[in-house]
Amino acid sequence: MAFLFKRQPLHRLPRFALEADTITTLFSAEQFRQRLLTVISAARQRIYLSALYLEQDEAGKEILAAIHASKQINPQLDVRIMVDWHRAQRGRIGENHDSCNAAWYRETSQQHPVELPIYGVPVQTRELFGVLHLKGFVIDDQVLYSGASLNNVYLHKKDKYRFDRYHLIRNAALANSMASFMQQYFFNDEAVFRLDKPVPSTRSIRKEIRAFRSRLEQAAYTLPVAQTQQHGLGVTPLAGLGKGNPLNKLILQLISQTQQQLVICTPYFNFPMALVRAINRALRRGVKVSIIIGDKTANDFFIPESEPFKLIGALPYLYEMNLRRFAKRHQRQIEQGQLNLQLWKESDNSYHLKGMWCDHTHILLTGNNMNPRAFRLDMENALLIHDPEQQLHGQSQKEQQHILQHTCRVAHYRQLESVRHYPLKVRTILTRLSRVRIDRMLNLML
Repeated sequence: MAFLFKRQPLHRLPRFALEADTITTLFSAEQFRQRLLTVISAARQRIYLSALYLEQDEAGKEILAAIHASKQINPQLDVRIMVDWHRAQRGRIGENHDSCNAAWYRETSQQHPVELPIYGVPVQTRELFGVLHLKGFVIDDQVLYSGASLNNVYLHKKDKYRFDRYHLIRNAALANSMASFMQQYFFNDEAVFRLDKPVPSTRSIRKEIRAFRSRLEQAAYTLPVAQTQQHGLGVTPLAGLGKGNPLNKLILQLISQTQQQLVICTPYFNFPMALVRAINRALRRGVKVSIIIGDKTANDFFIPESEPFKLIGALPYLYEMNLRRFAKRHQRQIEQGQLNLQLWKESDNSYHLKGMWCDHTHILLTGNNMNPRAFRLDMENALLIHDPEQQLHGQSQKEQQHILQHTCRVAHYRQLESVRHYPLKVRTILTRLSRVRIDRMLNLML
């Protein structure tokens, strides 16, 4: 039966049992790419990939070629790839749309004798109002979980990388649950079409997309009673779409039940108000809170002043404005060492980490950006690792130390630039947006 989240103590949530040595933390995008290629080449049963996009670049081609090679060696291999419907049918923001990923999928399928189904998932009728942000690669009985998509920068194929979290979990029950979830809700739905074949227009399937979104709002992972427990080291998969979904509730519950130490990673400092209130209550309880954020120059939307400016380039500054206001309100806790705001920056690479550590007993792996868009619009999921005996404490500490090595602590809110020091074009745009309160709408959508 499907697991329907109801608010209850975290220790009573059903979970698939884990052994500590079945969880491996990877520490770089390059390690992640190499491990992904290794497990793909060794696949014997299935390869199910879910990502925002599989890009037509060197890294994307390398992944797709590896999957084709495995399928040709083993024709019985069950291969399914899911990407966002809208993202696959356009170029990157600001780029020409003529050569999109979907066209590449169709071209590639004609060049190979074996079929590789690539499904386009339309979470909403327009990309602005919701995308497939479901994470997790299921390969045989292993789950590779990361917030990363599949392209050069996420997989560090060339000179730059986008830093994320990367975990490998070897667990047949978890892998089966995640694979079954994709089979049940996506592969056979009338709103989901294979992008490696000709597809209808979005306009012609709007009715089907709206019905599909309603079904996804009720989607839940299956956790058979016979395969789960309510104690010890284990993992609970959760999915969420729409306001007040189970994943949102879990994130807020994790914060509300933390008593000693809370660590949050997010690439965009744009928390929903419910999450801000939960953090504020945690600080009042005396919880030590650390929030690790990318410096504005490490944001994937950041545009150096040496390059032509686009409207999207104002977003990193908007997020820094949010952070500066938050830091100013909590300057006393910052000075006391109860609140740590850590800015990540490493050369000209970018930052994309998400997730939480709560009291050394719960670890949240997720692609959820913990912003209003993630809490309302996108299809998200997460893996909650229960570790009541702190068997993973050493591994978690090593991961956190690895993340923190390229961070600096904000000791005072004035360390963060104010609007008057921003580039003229950015300053002009943000001032205009603020006057008509469109900045609030942008915070909700982006």
